[in-house]
Amino acid sequence: MSSSSIQNSITNIANQQFQNQFGPQRYALLFKPGTYNVNINVNFFMQVLGLGQSPNNVTLNGTLQSIPILGSNNATQNFWRSVENVAIAPSSGTVSWAVSQACPMRRTHVKGNLALSNNGWASGGFLSDSLVDGQVNSGTQQQWISRNDQWGSWAGSNWNMVFVGDINAPGNTFPSPPDTTVGQTPVVREKPFLTIDSAGNYSVFAPALRNGSQGTTWNNATEAGTSIPLSQFYIAQSGKDTAATINAALAQGKNLLLTPGYYSLTDTLRVTNPNTIVLGLGLATLHPTTGLPAMTVADVDGVEIGGILFDAGPVNSPVLLQVGPPGSSASHASNPTILSDIFVSVGGPGVGKATVSVQINSNNVIGDDFWIWRADHGNGVGWTSNVGVNGVVVNGNNVTIYGLAVEHYEQYQTLWNGNGGATYFYQSEAPYDPPSQSAWSSGGGALGWASYKVADTVTSHSAYGIGVYSFFSNGGLQLGSGIEVPPSGLNGTMFHDMMTYSGSGKIDHIINAFGNGGGAQYLVQ
Repeated sequence: MSSSSIQNSITNIANQQFQNQFGPQRYALLFKPGTYNVNINVNFFMQVLGLGQSPNNVTLNGTLQSIPILGSNNATQNFWRSVENVAIAPSSGTVSWAVSQACPMRRTHVKGNLALSNNGWASGGFLSDSLVDGQVNSGTQQQWISRNDQWGSWAGSNWNMVFVGDINAPGNTFPSPPDTTVGQTPVVREKPFLTIDSAGNYSVFAPALRNGSQGTTWNNATEAGTSIPLSQFYIAQSGKDTAATINAALAQGKNLLLTPGYYSLTDTLRVTNPNTIVLGLGLATLHPTTGLPAMTVADVDGVEIGGILFDAGPVNSPVLLQVGPPGSSASHASNPTILSDIFVSVGGPGVGKATVSVQINSNNVIGDDFWIWRADHGNGVGWTSNVGVNGVVVNGNNVTIYGLAVEHYEQYQTLWNGNGGATYFYQSEAPYDPPSQSAWSSGGGALGWASYKVADTVTSHSAYGIGVYSFFSNGGLQLGSGIEVPPSGLNGTMFHDMMTYSGSGKIDHIINAFGNGGGAQYLVQ
């Protein structure tokens, strides 16, 4: 393609997607290895993806940015976009990545500086396996997680900033400034990515599992992993494929590549074979229409699911994504399932209903960048319209999640029943719209439902950098406690660096009956 043709395609897509927050259109911009002089506004449902084995195989000279869609440079609704596996040489010296949830930047080399806001509020993001030659400035970002990154320096901090396995990370200074730093990433496997070789052959590279890691997988190192030819994938297309055609391919042992699109499903997609890869491009979206789960995963080793948005349908689903059937008991410690860039919307495009959005029953599952969202704006939004009881329910043991954002569900946002769990960064807003205090209670006189609930039967759990916020439409509402854990857990070893922020209404306590609410409050354990 000519340079002008490339730029025209990018500009046309970006213009269409700038305000297309709830439309069904999905786009992936795939760059073959080479150098490009381009200006890219990464807008709703756009993925920029390099096809090289290394991010440095694709260099984008010019501008790559995410522009706030609200007034006053407010990026708190800049959702659903991503940049992966490219090197960016910004002509201004700085990449402006003003984003909020569901906007991962992965496996990226920024040959300059990186700004995470644009002088107006932004509300959370995820940076992983990336190298920034200069400075990362968080600016007005309210919260952020960086995992396995490296930069020249870091500046900025507001409510809750978490660093796991990063090189040149700030010190652990929570709450002043509120930086939580964990030196090594305990266990993780990076998200698979699409590549092309010099002969034009496509494959998917699946990085290897790492334990106790720091820094990127690719910078000054030979990356460990497996290259899987595209012939071992079923390539699905929205508007053509159905649950039946996709399930037939999965049953035959194929991996699954979901090309960009909006997939309406009358049946559940069933992942039954170990080591299956399900990779979505362009934030491919699964939309169940008959009240069934969108996807279930058997209790098997090594499944990798990444880059998918689950959009609840108008008929209530008991669960949207179920990993392992109830009662799963096998150990997967040597070859865990990993869920990367998993996003959910219950309402927003229209009426959506799901009792539980994500249910993890298998052991040893790794989550890596979740935004699980009961919509607070858009279409089909209301207490009895977009019904969602729980965002995430974890029943499996030894489950680890990096970057967990769960918002606006009607009972516990996150309910953790398994032992040995760990969360690194948590962001949650209570529901805006409970009809009354009396109608919103977990019982026994409790005010509301805690956002992060560790069941009383749990004996081991840890969490780092936990933030819970309230902006009740009815300003008189209260939430008794942002976090609830068994009393035996309050021994300084379970929860580290917690905060609440009461906008309208009030969160009375941070964890159990500890920490006074009102405004921004911090508690170190």
